Amino acid sequence: MANASNPTTPFMVGMTGGIGCGKTTISDMFAQRGIAVVDTDVIAHQLTGVSGKAIPALVGIFGTGILAEDGALDRVAMRQRAFADPSQRQHLEAILHPMIYTEAIAACQHVGKTSPYVLLVVPLLVEAGDRYQRHCQRILLIDCTEETQIRRVMARNRLSRLDVEKMLAAQTTRATRQAIATDVLVNEGAPTELSETVRQLDLKFRELAAESHCFS
Repeated sequence: MANASNPTTPFMVGMTGGIGCGKTTISDMFAQRGIAVVDTDVIAHQLTGVSGKAIPALVGIFGTGILAEDGALDRVAMRQRAFADPSQRQHLEAILHPMIYTEAIAACQHVGKTSPYVLLVVPLLVEAGDRYQRHCQRILLIDCTEETQIRRVMARNRLSRLDVEKMLAAQTTRATRQAIATDVLVNEGAPTELSETVRQLDLKFRELAAESHCFS
């Protein structure tokens, strides 16, 4: 994790959390408070959408069978292949992760010029090692119990409990995420309960960002 900022580099808060923890809901709340949000999942969708930059490389490895009718990546089919075969997942990550990283950091540099700080949402922050962490002054973990994750993902994605459990097993552990976090937001309740917590965190990050730039 970065130790200091400088006038040309935005103060960055890395947000992470397991599937179903509520990262999108909470990042939207920060955005509503005027904070620039860069979400690596959004970038991944752009890269794998129609005419996305990653499509040629993906087709070169996996063939055209991974594409939907419109030419975008069939994410359901690709996810099934990736979870069924670890080598397929490794090939997928080897293509996408460097591209996502490059796009994300460039986006942070751009939007950071007009935002008090940048919220960089990276679900695989831990798995990426120091790739993203070295750019971040704070790490915000969105946390909840595994049972809450399972319930939310089953309802949202219409998946079976077994399918969700397999997805969780493929991710890093809750304890590992907690170990790297400088800030933790526990999201077990309704979205309406989060507003005050987000407000307090936003004020904290604004103050830290201002101090960082004053002493850089």
